[in-house]
Formats: sequence, C-alpha cells, structure tokens
Amino acid sequence: MSIAKSPILGPPNGEKRVLLHSCCAVCAGAIMATLQESGIAVTVLFYNPNIHPRQEYEIRKEENKRFAAKLNIPFIDADYDPQHWLTRIKGLELEPERGARCTVCFDLRLERTALYAYEHGFTVFTSSAGISRWKNLTQVNESGLRVATRYPGMTYWTYNWRKQGGSQQMIELAKREQFYRQDYCGCVYSWRETAQRRKAQGRIVV
Repeated sequence: MSIAKSPILGPPNGEKRVLLHSCCAVCAGAIMATLQESGIAVTVLFYNPNIHPRQEYEIRKEENKRFAAKLNIPFIDADYDPQHWLTRIKGLELEPERGARCTVCFDLRLERTALYAYEHGFTVFTSSAGISRWKNLTQVNESGLRVATRYPGMTYWTYNWRKQGGSQQMIELAKREQFYRQDYCGCVYSWRETAQRRKAQGRIVV
C-alpha cells in the first residue's frame, strides 16, 4: 500500500523488526504502512485498557485488526483489562488531559508493550499515540524511554511520526480506509472533557 511522500525509515541500531503499540487504526494506519514500505517487519500490539466504553474499545480494535490483516501484518490482541487501568489511575481522576493521569496511562500501556517485546525477541518498540493531536509527544516518548530501561538491550524508538507529512498521511489514509473517527482520546475522563466542551459550545452531548 502506497502513501504519498512516505519517508524511508531506519529503526535504531539497524534493527529490521519493530513492535508497534497501537492506540487505534486512525493513528497507527499510516505508521504501519510506512514501516512496511521501509522494509521493516512490523508487528502491532493492541493494549488499551483505558478505552471506554467496551463498545468503543471493540470498534477501535476490530478496525485496527482488519487493516493489519489487509497489510498482512501480525496483530497481537492483548485483551481488555479496564479494572487494572482504573486501579493504576486511582486518585488522578480529576487530572486534565495531558496531565499526570495520562503519564500513568502511557506507562501502563507501554509497560505491557515492552514486556511483550522482551518476551518475543524484539529489541525496538514504539507507539502510535504520539501522532495524535490529543496527546503530548514528549510525554509519550518519556514513558517509552522509561519502561525500556527495565529490559536489557531494549530501545524505545522516539521517532516523531507527525513530521515529514506524517499527520497529513494519517488523515488521508483514514479517509481512504473510511476508519471510524473518534472525537476523544479514549478514557471515560477524556470523554467527560469532550462532553463538557461540547456543552459549552452548545453542541449535542451523547
């Protein structure tokens, strides 16, 4: 699958295998295609216990799974574990988006990714979360770098997926593939902030 102006990428340390933590098909789609076009053997891991409600989680997962199958990319379903996520973020419910709650959330999801990478022979992993306009790229990368130190020889790839037209490629591919376009990050608290913003703007809250 070709995406206009996709850069040819080279992972750290000359590696040719990368484990990609995906938050959704919209964010991960262009990254998956670009990695594949660069001759990199990419495997997608979907671990997002933060997503609320369950129906939303299933929609995002199945779309990502379908696109991975289209590209013949291995897809790892790490299953849904919302109670674990709620336990980890306890006390941070009132934190704003991009605050301390998001740091704990990234840590949790990337901890699981790094563990899978270590157990299955990957030495490089990365995440699609940093391409999203909802998230702070530095915050995502700091979590990835932090959890990578727990495993010998493990590297978190801090590539800026937004640059060299990455954000535009993401949008174009999402339109072409007719991906479901969510309007909040995923957790019940980000949904709350979106609902409050809609209400303030006089828009319908569902």
